[in-house]
Amino acid sequence: MKGLMEKLSYDWIEEVVNLAAECMVVVDHEGIVVYLNSAYCEFLNVTAEESIGKPVQEVIDNSRMQIVAKTGQAEVASIHPINGSEMIANRYPLYVNGRLVGAVGTVMFRNAQEWLDYSKKIQPIMEELNYYKTKFEKELFSKYHFGDLVGSSPKFMEAKKLAERVSDSQSAVLLLGASGTGKELFAHAIHQTSGRRFAPFMRVNCASIPEQLFESEIFGYEEGSFTGAKKGGKKGKFELAHGGTIFLDEIGDLPLQMQSKLLRVLQEQEIERIGGRAPIEIDVRVIAATHRNLEKMVLDGEFREDLYYRLNVIKIDIPSLKERKEDIVPISRILLKKLETKFHRYGLDLSDEVMDDLEGHSWPGNIRELENVLERAVNVLDGQMIYREHLPLYLQKEGKNHSHAYTAHLQLSPMKGSKRFGPVIPLKDTVAEAEKEAIRHALTETKGNKIEAAKLLGIGKTSFYDKCKVYGIS
Repeated sequence: MKGLMEKLSYDWIEEVVNLAAECMVVVDHEGIVVYLNSAYCEFLNVTAEESIGKPVQEVIDNSRMQIVAKTGQAEVASIHPINGSEMIANRYPLYVNGRLVGAVGTVMFRNAQEWLDYSKKIQPIMEELNYYKTKFEKELFSKYHFGDLVGSSPKFMEAKKLAERVSDSQSAVLLLGASGTGKELFAHAIHQTSGRRFAPFMRVNCASIPEQLFESEIFGYEEGSFTGAKKGGKKGKFELAHGGTIFLDEIGDLPLQMQSKLLRVLQEQEIERIGGRAPIEIDVRVIAATHRNLEKMVLDGEFREDLYYRLNVIKIDIPSLKERKEDIVPISRILLKKLETKFHRYGLDLSDEVMDDLEGHSWPGNIRELENVLERAVNVLDGQMIYREHLPLYLQKEGKNHSHAYTAHLQLSPMKGSKRFGPVIPLKDTVAEAEKEAIRHALTETKGNKIEAAKLLGIGKTSFYDKCKVYGIS
């Protein structure tokens, strides 16, 4: 290094020092100033000639340079009162050939305004960093436990008890149920109750990842393995979930080619990154979920039989909302509590007729549909009580039909021994109800894709949209 420095002239070294540290002071072991650069001279309103050779505390108010030169203890980002303000300074011990010979001091910020200006520049970066850090942490850890799973119907309690019983197992779990029944909440709760709860909980929606990206997302890749690969490579979902749980949602939508690659991971408990040279061992528990009939898919050749049996170690059937009518009102009250917080409106409640309407609906969209219905009601609500007129149009009509049918039943109930007639509902209303149910069923099957739903129903796109508008189906 000495030889290299000799190639620089004194003027160059002086300029380098001024650029590298705007304000710099050097003292010897006794605290005597041996160097003061021009920027510090200007800041202190002194000259180098009158400062060098003096004790540093006579040149710089409240200086601690002489203390650092004696103790050898650095003081970094230290607040230093000076000239009626406060600067932020660094003080470092100076060692030469292993011997403490003095200290070097630099000024980071000459006053509070400089620090504030710097803080304004760095604040947006810090906020963005904290946002992504929080988002990453939320995605990695489970949010729900079994206390969040509300219901007392026999089928639901049976599913919940089984899930609790197997939470601490290492075996794969397969959650079966229609869309919106709460399969992801069950997965969260299982992980949260297990011994892996402090490790990552990684979620993967198998239906949302394009087939060409699936392998890189799930298994990761090495640097330079393909054009556009990130420097340093990327960990896949399985690698990120090491020690914890991975939740494979909509497993029934996984392409056959990817099913074989997933099977190998589950069998060998190891993954291999794209472009990798050696397998990476992983310790991950798998929870899979689907609304599809996997047994039928296996028979139809759409799902690998060996993967099905690998996943189907512990099968939990989650009942739909229409199978647990007694849970609809308690669940509605829980959802209303969430909406109270979201909309800052408190004391919300359901009228008797609304409770009857909710219990009388078939709920093809399950809890997700129920939550949307209640949110819609809160948006159009004036007071605190939700009445029938606050419900979507299709539920209002269903509620009126229930009321009319009940009234007609009372009026038409014959005397004992006479011929019994059921209530007559106008044909127009019967057809409309059948169309609504068919549309909702098609949308459930296509996960809300209206174009695909129209194809399933065998009608045109325009006609489908018109019917959705008439029946208030969003």
